[in-house]
Amino acid sequence: MTREVQPRSATRLDSYVDRYAARTKGMTASEIRALFAVASRPEVVSLAGGMPNISGLPLDVVGGAIYDLVRTNGPAAMQYGSGQGDPTLRDQICDVMRLEGIDAHPDDVVVTVGSQQAVDLVTRIFCDPGDVVICEAPSYVGALGVFRAYQADVVHAEMDEHGLVPDALRQAIAAVRASGRRIKFLYTIPNYHNPAGVSMAPQRRAEVLEICREADILILEDNPYGLLGFDDEPHRALRADEAEGVIYLGSFSKTFAPGFRVGWALAPHAVREKLVLAQESATLCPPSFSQMAVSSYLANHDWQGQVKQFREMYRERRDAMISALEDLMPAGARWNVPDGGFYVWLTLPHGLDAKAMLPRAVTARVAYVPGTAFFADGFGAQSMRLSYCYPTPERIREGVRRLVGVIEEELELRETFGTIAGEPHGSVERGYESPNTDLS
Repeated sequence: MTREVQPRSATRLDSYVDRYAARTKGMTASEIRALFAVASRPEVVSLAGGMPNISGLPLDVVGGAIYDLVRTNGPAAMQYGSGQGDPTLRDQICDVMRLEGIDAHPDDVVVTVGSQQAVDLVTRIFCDPGDVVICEAPSYVGALGVFRAYQADVVHAEMDEHGLVPDALRQAIAAVRASGRRIKFLYTIPNYHNPAGVSMAPQRRAEVLEICREADILILEDNPYGLLGFDDEPHRALRADEAEGVIYLGSFSKTFAPGFRVGWALAPHAVREKLVLAQESATLCPPSFSQMAVSSYLANHDWQGQVKQFREMYRERRDAMISALEDLMPAGARWNVPDGGFYVWLTLPHGLDAKAMLPRAVTARVAYVPGTAFFADGFGAQSMRLSYCYPTPERIREGVRRLVGVIEEELELRETFGTIAGEPHGSVERGYESPNTDLS
């Protein structure tokens, strides 16, 4: 008797494709994560990732604090904890937020595994498939990935050099409601925006709050860079002027160290309860050791003085980036001058495609993130995000020099052969001249 041989799958994973939940179709690797393997090579100047520079962190102080923590409170630090987070740390988080005008109670704080998890938890408890999240254009790639994974639709509202444009927000709300869809919240990064590098003007903050109040739309305020301004006192948070209509997200990744993965959400009381339940279903509790280590650091070190040192370091790197762009960039390129945070948003000369140009840039040993990563609707090809937070000023200038060489080569190819990155002239999708991509 001859046994029938069943055809084998091309790979071991093929047999699982039809078993995945529908929402996994929205789970794709971000363009930033895809760059990590290349950008981490020492010969490549990475202007891509937004990795905080912790070289100025006093590791002896941090190490001593962790040693003392294990010696004096090790059993508690290495045990399960509360799903809401350590009470002492939640009280300290309220002190941190007070610097931005927020008067909050520790009971309304939920500690999370970085603010990224907070975005995930908020989306999980609010969004059904087909619901709409309004986001600035451009917007943070990590949040866009979360919204996509939960099958929410992203509708962009235009930004300019002063942040989210109120009229654009009104138009987005009207268009979505005219289509019969539900808006669950506005996602905004009002301070030192990732990736745009701009901050929302004070008068616009009041107007955006009023628009959302009238439209009964929740605001998700993501503020990881709020204490990293270069010139002024911290901007007043949206949450400082609207307690019931704003969920505020914060993080210690930029002001302390990202390896601890400690962030938080400050939410209205009823929402807080749902966030705790979602947290418990996801992780049981945020890691006790990380929380208690951060708490010890805040209690026993001049953390505000450390933040000031970070601000000065990032200001120096911002200055190096802007100086190199001013000295080397060809005519037609435009960029903003951020007053805090990690990023410059660069728009290329007309007709160039940052994503198509990236392979040539990597060959030239420089990396950046194409603007398309920060849009849900295909825009952004003429723009890119440049990060100045991690490289030294000397490496920043060298990276810009390499990037300019690639741009000039692209311009020569276009002029000589009518091609962009090897593609026929005319292949670049039109519409990228939109003000959505020009925040200079």
